Amino acid sequence: MRSTSSTHRTRRTAAATAALLAGALVLTACGGDDDNASDNESKGTGTGTSVTLPKLDGQTLEVAAVWTGAEQENFTQVLKEFTKRTGAKVKFVPTGNNTSTFLGAKIEGGQPPDVAFLPQVGVLKQFAEKKWLKPLGPEAKAQLDKNFSQGWRDLGAVGGQQYGVYAKAANKSLIWYNTAAFDAAGITDTPKTWKEFISTAQTLSDAGSPAVSVGGADGWTLTDWFENVYLSQAGPEKYDQLAQHKIKWTDPSVKQALTTLAELWGRDELLAGGRKGALDTDFPKSVTQAFTGDTPAAMVYEGDFVTANINADTKAKVGTDAKVFPFPAVGSDSPVVSGGDVAVALKDGKGAQALLTFLASTDAAEIWAAQGGFISPNKEMDQAKYKDDVTGQIAKALIAAGDDFRFDMSDQAPAAFGGTQGTGEWKDLQDFLSNPSDVAGAQQKLEADAAKAYGSS
Repeated sequence: MRSTSSTHRTRRTAAATAALLAGALVLTACGGDDDNASDNESKGTGTGTSVTLPKLDGQTLEVAAVWTGAEQENFTQVLKEFTKRTGAKVKFVPTGNNTSTFLGAKIEGGQPPDVAFLPQVGVLKQFAEKKWLKPLGPEAKAQLDKNFSQGWRDLGAVGGQQYGVYAKAANKSLIWYNTAAFDAAGITDTPKTWKEFISTAQTLSDAGSPAVSVGGADGWTLTDWFENVYLSQAGPEKYDQLAQHKIKWTDPSVKQALTTLAELWGRDELLAGGRKGALDTDFPKSVTQAFTGDTPAAMVYEGDFVTANINADTKAKVGTDAKVFPFPAVGSDSPVVSGGDVAVALKDGKGAQALLTFLASTDAAEIWAAQGGFISPNKEMDQAKYKDDVTGQIAKALIAAGDDFRFDMSDQAPAAFGGTQGTGEWKDLQDFLSNPSDVAGAQQKLEADAAKAYGSS
């Protein structure tokens, strides 16, 4: 992970970004804004021509990514525009949650996709070290240099060689809430600290609403919970050290963060369905059960991409029925954790490089943004293209953070620890959600799994 800024500067920027979010997210994005997008935007046939692409008639490309459902459909609109401009047919291949395992098998079997989106920095480094990645060509690199800050370019490079384009980013420090549930409980102010957050959850529970929906069946959501608590409480220097395994998971700072999480995870009455229900709930369901049904949950934690599920799977309107506030401050500042998916070429050829060039352009970013459930670190794109004002303001806050952000910790780790379903950190935090009283046991499991994964990477 790139971590050259000082602690003071990072804390100051994080605080400023959180303040921008807090002010911006009170904006109301009326339902009509979603429905009145132009035909070109809704179909992904944007008119921008900021990038020149080659003719690829007769070629068929494969692109692989983790997305399903609404996220996959939104990305398909970008691919349709690429096909329109180049003549190349593009087939989307879902990887499932174990992206590195899926792609590794494809590569070793001699049938890799042309382009893949990797959800973990650790996987990018592993693939580069195995010589599985093709460097960006001059056209793609020119778009990247023009449209992305140095921090995002650095995240897509290994050993001084540029391999990836972070076409899709995420602000992963957000709590989404059901405004009707807050109104019914008489809550007028959103919580700004962890203590206020727990108090708000109790008020909601007392008023008859399941307070917090947790998607514990997908272990990655639990790593995100931990990272936000840890960054705010332990600070950016400790965060960097733990991300690189320079301190152990048995460190007192980890004990403190897990103990803090247990204040929520250890209280069944505050979780939709209790701990068992949380462990049976995947990410999409965690969103829908906060905005559908007779007694929806009042709050759900996850990144800006939650809007894709709200738009596709509920009748709630972002900005009116569904609003958002920054992850509460556990320490002195609210955390700002970023994530993203990096597009890389796994095959040589004009087609793969052309797709990466397009993905690095403002054209692709603006088409994708118009679909919803997406933000981009592309600093040159037209911010007015976002589907709703709330998402636009979240993206603006991410851009405002510049290069002083902290990237998702588990995504920096070797995939065996931070990016594989049913093992490593994902499984260890699921076990902790099942038994939040065993902080020491969770730390020991996390350290054993981390030591093994980092030692072999």
